[in-house]
Amino acid sequence: QVQLVESGGGLVQPGGSLRLSCATSGFTFSSNAMNWYRQAPGKEREFVAFISNFGSVTNYSDSVKGRFTISRDNAKNTVYLQMHSLKPEDTAMYYCSVKRGPRTYWGQGTQVTVSS
Repeated sequence: QVQLVESGGGLVQPGGSLRLSCATSGFTFSSNAMNWYRQAPGKEREFVAFISNFGSVTNYSDSVKGRFTISRDNAKNTVYLQMHSLKPEDTAMYYCSVKRGPRTYWGQGTQVTVSS
């Protein structure tokens, strides 16, 4: 079955950096685009970044453009989110996701907290 496992979250000071990872299994990773989303307390889940199946196309929300970079390693079935210049408003649970047919699969999330 499809499994997505995020890791790499934590507490970081404003201006700091973190690298999130999402290890996947149960599907042909190189055939699927991947996404990162986030959800802050009391807010709806929002799109963060997209990467096509071979990584040639990426897309970002305006709020993270220029600070975050999505990448993938198809040999490791893993997608990454490198985050720089973190702000308190980046505090959220971060999720990776994949859409296969009519269904979207989600990981359990990894918490990112930006605070001094």
